[in-house]
Amino acid sequence: MNKRVVYLGGEYRPWDEAKVHIMCHSFGRGSAIFEVIGFHGTGSGPAVFRLDEYVSRFFRSASLLEMDPPLTPEGLQEAILQTVKRSGLRSGFIKVFGFYPEISFKILPPQQRFQVAVFVFSPEEALGDQQESVNGSVTACVSRWRRLDPQTVPVEAKVAANYVNGMAARMESRERGFDYAVLLDTQGFLAEGGTESLFLVREGRLLTPSLGTVLQSVTRKSLLAVAEEMGIETFAGRLSPGLLEEAEEIFFSGTSAKLLPVRQAGDRVLEDVPGPVTRRLAERMATITSGRDSRFQEWLFPAS
Repeated sequence: MNKRVVYLGGEYRPWDEAKVHIMCHSFGRGSAIFEVIGFHGTGSGPAVFRLDEYVSRFFRSASLLEMDPPLTPEGLQEAILQTVKRSGLRSGFIKVFGFYPEISFKILPPQQRFQVAVFVFSPEEALGDQQESVNGSVTACVSRWRRLDPQTVPVEAKVAANYVNGMAARMESRERGFDYAVLLDTQGFLAEGGTESLFLVREGRLLTPSLGTVLQSVTRKSLLAVAEEMGIETFAGRLSPGLLEEAEEIFFSGTSAKLLPVRQAGDRVLEDVPGPVTRRLAERMATITSGRDSRFQEWLFPAS
């Protein structure tokens, strides 16, 4: 990675020059916004999945926190594509940061204008020992921690401070012998995983918690669109935790694993994992991200 180029403050720099002071506002207050984006190998080279949607959400996070971006959405898209191209990788992950580099003791940042950094990782560098679970199935339990309430912080913002919530839930699940956590919202309904969207299949219908208490996930949005195109009935609403005992299939979704089947939810062990709906969706998403589905070609942004 030391030979890799990063985008930082409007310039492409060596990896080792991507530094900020420990006393900067975003380190001390968790005020950095970010995105994690996947890029995939296609017949014509690497392509970034739904880049426009991720960049739009990045700017939405900035707006919610009254942060002043240093470049336009189009400028950020170009910076991301160029960083991927310069990496020489065929597939992997991109992490985009928006942060305040200035030293600050105060709760408010010294200024609203922030700095942007873009990093590129191979799948091995990004996922490490998680790769095996991404390609298989996982266990999950309902966490004692609840999803952040939208009346306390802007849960739509993908900001570092909000992710202590998911981190605590994941740590608890590991202590209990499970791979992943399922968080309920403060009203007791299903919300999402620590950093993943949650889906269930019940009587052939694809169910997922409604927006409002969960992140507006790009992968979640994509799966719902693909499912509807495939003729799979979908429903987004308030879901009881009891559905974890009733659903024929359960899976998480996110950037690192478009679909991650759950083989055990609490004490319940599911059979035939992945189930037929999960398998169909996973196969279709693999076709789309590899550039072999003309109906969703506009979701791919070439970086070659």
